[in-house]
Amino acid sequence: MLIDEESTPAPEAPANPPANPAPLHDVQKQPDNRQLRIDKVGVRGLRFPIQIKDKAHEFQNTIATIGLFVDLPKEFKGTHMSRFIEVLNAHGSIVHVESIPEILTAMQQRLHSDNAHLEMEFPFFLTKKAPVTGKEGVLDYTARFEANAAGTEIDFVLTVIVPVTTLCPCSKTISKYGAHNQRGQVTVQIRSTKSVWIEDLIELVEKSASSELYSLLKRPDEKFVTERAYENPVFVEDLVRNVAVKLNAHEDVTWYKVEAENFESIHNHNAYACIEKG
Repeated sequence: MLIDEESTPAPEAPANPPANPAPLHDVQKQPDNRQLRIDKVGVRGLRFPIQIKDKAHEFQNTIATIGLFVDLPKEFKGTHMSRFIEVLNAHGSIVHVESIPEILTAMQQRLHSDNAHLEMEFPFFLTKKAPVTGKEGVLDYTARFEANAAGTEIDFVLTVIVPVTTLCPCSKTISKYGAHNQRGQVTVQIRSTKSVWIEDLIELVEKSASSELYSLLKRPDEKFVTERAYENPVFVEDLVRNVAVKLNAHEDVTWYKVEAENFESIHNHNAYACIEKG
């Protein structure tokens, strides 16, 4: 249908808002009669800039995916989702790790809750030199912070996900011409009495595998990495045990959970192992 622009009336200007508008009804404050408290309610999947302490460069800027939650008493129908964002924004355009306890306390106060929870997952980058040529390349890892406040007590868990290379000891033993190897992934979660550098946790895991990974390898480097993996075969069971032995020797680590998953190169399934201490 054609519209004659000349005959189309111009839109009316919005009316001025009343001087004393009626208050908007707050549905969240309505009582709920189901008598069921909610353990965690809030916002998840929020992307936000953060700064992480970096052992080499003091600070590393990255982008985190954040979740913010509180508990909800059984008598309340809902929580105020906008207040989570207000609390986060109140700490500036960049969230520092050191501000996590303040954010948890602010959520408890702003949302009138006993318990507050924060989860923060982000890419963490290391510049690594190839083992022979020394060529530099940047490799990314995944790190996660999970912090929970119950009253004034705060529980903090650091998680690091590290990609590695593993070579099968059984395949090496029974094969004439080589052994199957594959990329694996180790997930380490720890509680500690003192802060543990993310870089140190990554190094601990990489030394437990057949070989570490690099983003840039020239031919001499590739030869070195392939042969190093061949000389250090590990089952997925060996991998979690190697990491656990090192964590047991770490004086600051009080609890850990180590998971390893090998993305098998000759099977259509993965190999998995887990050890938890605590």
